Amino acid sequence: MNSLAEIIDGCSRQERRSQQLFYEQYHRLCMAIAFRYVESFEKAKDVSQHAFLKMFRCLGRFEVKDAINLEHLVHSWIATIVKNASIDYLRRENARGRGLATFELTEDYADADRSPDQKLLQKDLVALITRLPPAYRTAFSLYVIEGYSHPDIAKILKIKCGTSKSNLSKARAHLQKILGKI
Repeated sequence: MNSLAEIIDGCSRQERRSQQLFYEQYHRLCMAIAFRYVESFEKAKDVSQHAFLKMFRCLGRFEVKDAINLEHLVHSWIATIVKNASIDYLRRENARGRGLATFELTEDYADADRSPDQKLLQKDLVALITRLPPAYRTAFSLYVIEGYSHPDIAKILKIKCGTSKSNLSKARAHLQKILGKI
């Protein structure tokens, strides 16, 4: 069996077998992250494929300095690339006038490292968030889940900072209203 360091080394040399192993190991993670931003499985697949192409181009520059924490470093690196690919997708959609993409995450792509209680909480939260209008979902996802500031969200989505704040406020109000009915 190939170690992660060997797979990364093989990917940096453009070895197809290493790329296949890397893809198989991290495809679900990429899909889970992409689903936070786009509204369909097909679009999440497109975002993930774009992210993998970028990863394969950049893996040669990925330095394995800390073999003990390599898995965590790779997860963080992948999350950043997929998140940026998703944001690029949002920008293209906004430029085409199609509006903001939506936030969605299915149970199939839930993080395998979570406890059953955490998975249930995540499933419930996602079910509530998917009931929000697209612009509110996107602002909520970027601010609450990803930790972006309002100026950063405004820059990413090419909207005004006040619009980001308003969308987040409205998302919270909608969630409170939904929770009040439950």
